Amino acid sequence: MQRMNANDMWVAVLRLEIAIPGARSRKDRRQVVKSLKERIQSRFNVCCAEVGDLDTWTRATLGVTACANDRQLLQEMSDEIVRYAGNDAGAMLGSVDRDLFRYGSTEGAGPEDDEKPSASYADEADEEDEDDGE
Repeated sequence: MQRMNANDMWVAVLRLEIAIPGARSRKDRRQVVKSLKERIQSRFNVCCAEVGDLDTWTRATLGVTACANDRQLLQEMSDEIVRYAGNDAGAMLGSVDRDLFRYGSTEGAGPEDDEKPSASYADEADEEDEDDGE
């Protein structure tokens, strides 16, 4: 059995592919996608963005992410988001990809590991800037 650590950070990632059968224009599509995206964000307090199928009126792909310190909470929230999107009147839910993982786990780390700075995106960007300057 996996031991819970008070410092665990769990991340859930969902990719929802939806069909928009009633869309006859970009405006129709935008109304359906924007409405669903904003309702998911508001209801579940998650990040939701349109991430694919941008060039067609009848399909869209939404990416949804959330983080918490409780894996079970994220699993249940992911299930509820999928159900919610599946019940939307303007969109038909197609395929769903889910991923749930622990981020930055310190399980098994010794005291010497606590003192080492962790890499961040900002650090990597600084390194890339230095490489560009050569």
